[in-house]
Amino acid sequence: MPAAAPSLWTTHLDRTGPLPMSRQLAASLRRVIAEGGIGAGARLPSTRVLSAELGLARSTVVAVFEQLAAEGFVLARPGSGYYVPSRPEPASSKPPLPSARPVSREAKRLAAFVIPRRGEPRPFENGYAEIDGRFMADWKRLAARVLTDRSRAQWAYGDPQGDPELRRAIAAYLGAARGVRCRPEQIVLTSGTQHGLSLAARILLDPGDTAWVEDPCYGAAHEILTMAEARIVPVPVDEHGLAIARSPETATPRLVYTTPSRQYPLGMAMPYARRVELLEWAERTGAWIVEDDYESEFQAPGKMLPSLQGLDRGGRVIYLGTFSKLVFPSLRLGYAVLPDDLVGPATAARYLTDRQSSGPIQAILTEFMLGGHFARHLKRMRALYAERHRYLGDAIRDRMGNLLQIHPSESGMYLIAWLPGDWSDAAAAKALAAAGVVAVSLSSLVLATRRPPGLMLGYTGHSEAAMARAVERMAEALSCKPV
Repeated sequence: MPAAAPSLWTTHLDRTGPLPMSRQLAASLRRVIAEGGIGAGARLPSTRVLSAELGLARSTVVAVFEQLAAEGFVLARPGSGYYVPSRPEPASSKPPLPSARPVSREAKRLAAFVIPRRGEPRPFENGYAEIDGRFMADWKRLAARVLTDRSRAQWAYGDPQGDPELRRAIAAYLGAARGVRCRPEQIVLTSGTQHGLSLAARILLDPGDTAWVEDPCYGAAHEILTMAEARIVPVPVDEHGLAIARSPETATPRLVYTTPSRQYPLGMAMPYARRVELLEWAERTGAWIVEDDYESEFQAPGKMLPSLQGLDRGGRVIYLGTFSKLVFPSLRLGYAVLPDDLVGPATAARYLTDRQSSGPIQAILTEFMLGGHFARHLKRMRALYAERHRYLGDAIRDRMGNLLQIHPSESGMYLIAWLPGDWSDAAAAKALAAAGVVAVSLSSLVLATRRPPGLMLGYTGHSEAAMARAVERMAEALSCKPV
């Protein structure tokens, strides 16, 4: 059988390139064989002929052929040479039908999920943090210290539960600032609140279990519980937050998701009496409560209510927090405070998901907290965000007071601008998006309970000048009622 012409693959060799000729020859030959450029059963040129033609050492060509033979791309026949293996004939002359590609139910749901894409912050996107010069200077200095002094052992794999020193710092902070009652051993580090809720759903819910959520609700929380195949029951909120008394007559839930310190997105706080009522109900029924304490640090300290977890005596509360909003979003560090019997399962789930958070990043954050920088940063941001809250509210009242209503509310990271009752907030948000202004319609967060139309406007991470320009664009975009 005649040998295949070497020109079929040698044209791909680049003698000026950075890759060794042996690797180029092997890659070219693999590609030509895989694409059918050399027919099945064809004999390759002898190593002696090919080495002479290519100007390569024969040992180089022999090594390439032996490697391809080991990989199954060519077949070595002693005393005869190297051949392209024959391919099995198809069972039928008809074109093969596309093979079935079975995936899980969750994969099918995930395929339909639209992942939000973010770039530079645009008013009034929510969740961004202000990165000022003082913070950058502190963070860079601490990062340099950590990256210089950190021992080799600390660069290796770490504790999937989180660095013990950082967990001690978090426990001390939560006890002093949020009234959380926990030991460092009860903390599992996460990559943020969504990750914490995902871990909680994984260790608490089986498919078909009932989960109660606030209505309206944080969209990501609803999606996470949906992916966990929970049977989601919306529970209305009133002026005091989640109203267990108004819950539907259904089976006792396995899990209740709530934002008691500042209901997302309406902003009210759950008062003490209702918190006690919720905790007594959970202890009586055996339900778990997931407390998402997503931005309480940015409220005025005198008006900040202690955590629900701090009142819990029955061990029914899983407390979730994040540094992504307190420091900066790409930090991707948060925490879950769990009852003792859930720590082991949650840590195992963390380990099997992504093993651990970045060791050096944990070390930098530990220095940031222990050195007092974190407390000072929160104080500065609390004052700044309160000023941004006032500025945006005043700007909307001055420019659009005849259309949008801004009710007095505690500062945090966003405010709600209420539209006239006969408007569509979804249509308004679409019109604003066309004008380069980002707003979340309240209706997109409502599950069942009808609410007045409103727009959720974030002001953190946006300068006053940028917000002023955005308010002007808002006024123009909403000058006529969008449909």
